[in-house]
Amino acid sequence: MTVTDGHRAGFLTRERIIARPGWSRWLVPPAALAVHLAIGQAYAWSVFKTPLEKGLNISGVASSLPFQLGIVMLGLSAAVFGTRVDRNGPRWAMLVSSICFVAGFLISALGVWTRQYWLVVLGYGAVGGIGLGIGYISPVSTLIKWFPDRPGMATGIAIMGFGGGALIASPWSASMLAAFGATGNPPDPDGIALTFLIMGLAYAVFMSMGWLLIRVPADDWRPAGWNPAAQKTGKLITTSGVSAANAIKTPQFWLLWIVLCFNVTAGIGILEKAAPIFMDFFGGSNPAASFAAAAAGFAALLSLANMFGRFVWSTTSDLIGRKNIYRMYLYVGAILYLVIELTTNSNKVLFLICAMLILSFYGAGFATAPAYLRDLFGTYQVGAIHGRLLTAWSVAGVLGPMIVNAIADAHQGEAGPARYTTSFIIMIVLLVIGFVANELIRPVDPKWHETDDGTTGSRSGVRTGEGARTDEGARTGEGARTDDGARTGEQEATR
Repeated sequence: MTVTDGHRAGFLTRERIIARPGWSRWLVPPAALAVHLAIGQAYAWSVFKTPLEKGLNISGVASSLPFQLGIVMLGLSAAVFGTRVDRNGPRWAMLVSSICFVAGFLISALGVWTRQYWLVVLGYGAVGGIGLGIGYISPVSTLIKWFPDRPGMATGIAIMGFGGGALIASPWSASMLAAFGATGNPPDPDGIALTFLIMGLAYAVFMSMGWLLIRVPADDWRPAGWNPAAQKTGKLITTSGVSAANAIKTPQFWLLWIVLCFNVTAGIGILEKAAPIFMDFFGGSNPAASFAAAAAGFAALLSLANMFGRFVWSTTSDLIGRKNIYRMYLYVGAILYLVIELTTNSNKVLFLICAMLILSFYGAGFATAPAYLRDLFGTYQVGAIHGRLLTAWSVAGVLGPMIVNAIADAHQGEAGPARYTTSFIIMIVLLVIGFVANELIRPVDPKWHETDDGTTGSRSGVRTGEGARTDEGARTGEGARTDDGARTGEQEATR
């Protein structure tokens, strides 16, 4: 490790966390999971919806605003801060994520306590959403560097934690809300505020384990026995690189943007309103208080499917290819929604199976996307490209809940599954469109590939360090290898 200004590297700098020789890369997944399991609490928002609606007298659309804004800010902050996250290192990024995410809970607690709902939207949605975005991309990019030999598995491990956050948060939140009187009739808003406060303090401790443990590999580190030249190749897999600036000019980027956006829209609508949907489908005449635990359990099951789908299906994509796996997500997903439409609430087991598979495909879409980007655009600036692609999540985070909540609110006079018939049909149509977009993806035109002198046919660039180039054309330390613009020695060809 070299510190160019002659001073000791700061505690949060990248230089301070370069792993020593012999350090096990398998210590990185627990660090990543400490952050992703925490920020994955966002998927448990549906547990708060009914208490907030009744306690603060707000509509279903209004109760979705914090979640929707949080997802919007996730995508925007990932796109805007992606380069800075990589330049400053994962410890800095994870700490900033922790501060923003925890602050979101504390501001929300204050908002409910003072009956100022706009503070909940600001805290959980805006401030907490920035924490979501920064925390989301940092462990992903770090794990990709530690596992270049298994890109699908690596992204699956990282993003699995985000999908599984609600598995912990849903029953935990429900038990606290019940204990503090937030699910009574009428509910006590102060119980919601106390729940937010306790969760914020607990996550502050839990996320600290992540940024204290995280390490990055040395520039010349390679997995034992791994030979980049021996990696699998395929029709869609390039051994060249495309810059982030040029990637967004290609049809492949925007086709994949559509695929991710519509796959997310189809899943996030049902996930964000999981507890109310279950109560509408199967609650019948059961009092809301007595059925709330079962609804929270349903949300937890969806979180479990979301979590394991990210790892299982993304790892499978290393074997069968990204295009084929997305065919399954989109086509089978549409069929599953159709089954729910036709059977409604006549079979609880079938409903649960369909919903869990839909959510497994939803989560797997996130986990497979970075590897798909590596196939299409190479390893050069893949982190920056990934950050830009996550704007599809921002759009879907608004579109999915808006479709489900607005249509459900418009059909309040109808009982049970009828409130969701139209929205589920819309989801089927979106999945079919996503399937067509995936079929249209072809190999990237070589005119967009970076050449040895750092140029393409359409632009020039200045290379820095040991062959590294950033979006700004700036030097990244001593030729540091970065997601947002690194090319070192051998170009990796990954699947």
